[in-house]
Amino acid sequence: MVKEQPIRKKRKRIKRIVTILLMVCVAITGYCIYQYKSGLSEARNGLYKNDGKLFGDFQGAEPQFGEINILLIGSDSRGEKQARSDTLMIAHYNQNTHKMKIASIMRDTYVEIPDHGMQKMNAAFAFGGPELVRKTIKYNFDIDINYYAIVDFEGFTKIVDLIAPDGIEVDIPYEMSYGIGMTLHPGTQVLRGDELLGYVRFRHDRLSDFGRVQRQQEVVSKIKDQAISIHNIVNLPKILGMADPYIDTNVDAPTLISIGKGLITGKSKSMETIRIPVKDSYEDETVDVGAVLKIDLDKNKQALQQFLVSNEDD
Repeated sequence: MVKEQPIRKKRKRIKRIVTILLMVCVAITGYCIYQYKSGLSEARNGLYKNDGKLFGDFQGAEPQFGEINILLIGSDSRGEKQARSDTLMIAHYNQNTHKMKIASIMRDTYVEIPDHGMQKMNAAFAFGGPELVRKTIKYNFDIDINYYAIVDFEGFTKIVDLIAPDGIEVDIPYEMSYGIGMTLHPGTQVLRGDELLGYVRFRHDRLSDFGRVQRQQEVVSKIKDQAISIHNIVNLPKILGMADPYIDTNVDAPTLISIGKGLITGKSKSMETIRIPVKDSYEDETVDVGAVLKIDLDKNKQALQQFLVSNEDD
């Protein structure tokens, strides 16, 4: 009898701890659901308010070994269905190391689009939505894509203002005005949604689209840093709800929240980037579909695959 009393006390203590943990989990889940619905109720109508209705089924592969590849598409749509992709990236997230990498594929890259022949990379989205972009990446680079997320111009500005209401600081090297509907002056500037969209869209300089890709990667990295700040991680469910109408994605909210928490607890907040085509692996040519980047496919395929493989030291 004497020995049974400590055992009973230990069991009661374990039972209390388990009960408290369950209550905490239920409270956190309830908070997330409430915040998400609260954000959703405050959101305005956007182009993608009905996820999965604009495009066909996405046949993404199941993630393997904690490695997730998310296709990020910036559409130049202003309401029309046959818009091309203005921006195309692969966001690679490792669930074990909590590190993220970004691979940008330039829109004029000349590739084989299944059932459409040789075309510019950005034509795949217009021909067959995110699924055809996925097939094109798999066909040319043998990379499996698991999920997708699409945002249009309006959505980009709304999401930036949600995540970084005080703006994002950038260093503008020279005046930018042509083709973006505004003038951005040289120097260190704090830009908000519309201005930041102009910054990442500008391409009329000596670097053309190459400079634009650099700015896109810079801005994505800074948005990521803002998104995983303590303030935003607490409000992440509400932000996701408010952003929902402006993003078409098959990534569910719990996965997004998990990635956000993983990034903030990761050992390193730096984000590696790559541009396809890589240096010295392409030629400028004019073909039947216009000016293209004719690439050394094997060299770029190898570079992209090596970049997206996580090393033990990552």
